[in-house]
Amino acid sequence: MSMLIHGPKSPRMDIDVYLRPLVLELKELWENVVTTWDAQTMKKFKLHAILLWTINDFLAYAILSGWSTKGKFVCPYCHKDTDYFWLKHGRKHSYMGSQRLLPLDHAWRQNMVSFNNMVETHGGTSTTYWCTGT
Repeated sequence: MSMLIHGPKSPRMDIDVYLRPLVLELKELWENVVTTWDAQTMKKFKLHAILLWTINDFLAYAILSGWSTKGKFVCPYCHKDTDYFWLKHGRKHSYMGSQRLLPLDHAWRQNMVSFNNMVETHGGTSTTYWCTGT
């Protein structure tokens, strides 16, 4: 783990100040050949390094990626196909339609009571996958 930032005074949009040294070091390790010793094989090898993924909550995802996790198009997977509606009295967006990512014969597609009083008919896959943004 490269870092853990917690508390009410997280860096928010200034996260680049914290990430800059890590990014510079990873860039150097990717572009330049670094000869490293492997103790198991007792040989030297050329090392390259890359950041494959980050583990973060949805708010941190917004800060790191620059994607807005608020408003109409909250889901980075669904993008413009995000199924939303405006809650007039709550004065905020609500996101429905997650069941469209389930197989067509899944019971939750017919479950009107637990969702928005509508049967989900569009979308559908042969395998189940989930959209974390909706």
